[in-house]
Amino acid sequence: MSGILAGKRILVTGVLTESSIAFQAAKVAQNEGAEVILTGFGRLSLVERIAKRLPKEAPVIELDVTNQEHLDGLADKIREHQGEGARIDGIVHSIAFGPQGAFNFLEASWEDVGTAVQVSAYSYKSLTMACLPLMEHGGAVVGLTFDAQIAWPKYDWMGVAKAALESTNRYLARDLGPKGIRCNLVSAGPIKSMAAKSIPGFEELADVWNHRAPIGWDLADPEPAGRGVVGMLSDFFPRTTGEIVHVDGGVHMMGA
Repeated sequence: MSGILAGKRILVTGVLTESSIAFQAAKVAQNEGAEVILTGFGRLSLVERIAKRLPKEAPVIELDVTNQEHLDGLADKIREHQGEGARIDGIVHSIAFGPQGAFNFLEASWEDVGTAVQVSAYSYKSLTMACLPLMEHGGAVVGLTFDAQIAWPKYDWMGVAKAALESTNRYLARDLGPKGIRCNLVSAGPIKSMAAKSIPGFEELADVWNHRAPIGWDLADPEPAGRGVVGMLSDFFPRTTGEIVHVDGGVHMMGA
């Protein structure tokens, strides 16, 4: 099979519905020649149903990134699916969560903030380290962020968690570069996904894109971001690491 990911084996987290960027990344990756494995948490049966809607049904591994036993056993679970010569060439980190309290900046408790940072930022490192035994020949890690350079309406401590993710990406890129592993983020514009429904005031936040995206932005189309992820997984960026690639219609560079 030809394509920019031909022969590569990719682990994709965060697939919950077809409207997710992770699903589109998995779909495009398969269309570009990759073998894909998905992970799911909580509603595993839902992820398994969604996996059947990919061009080729992908196996699903249960993974709670806050559960050390799950992380410790991840490499072995992947080996069970791949058999002899098991490896991972790329990881898609599409995991983020903030309790409702995290969306009230001044009133949020550390418990809420700590959860948001652990799930949304620290897991980027812990997931990558869990897969490291299968990445002896190098590879690429791509995470999804939401531009943390400014303070967005209603985003509050999740914005801080994304800033932590962006910093984590740089340190991970520094430490894993000698192993031939590139670490980059795709900063995507807002998408009307299941995750978006958990953000109070999402419509107000997303409305910025209706007025400020010079090339336009479709809240219902996660494919451009998915394509950006696949691009960064490919070998077309062999010496790019620690980078944040914006797939947001250009909003990030617009002035007031």
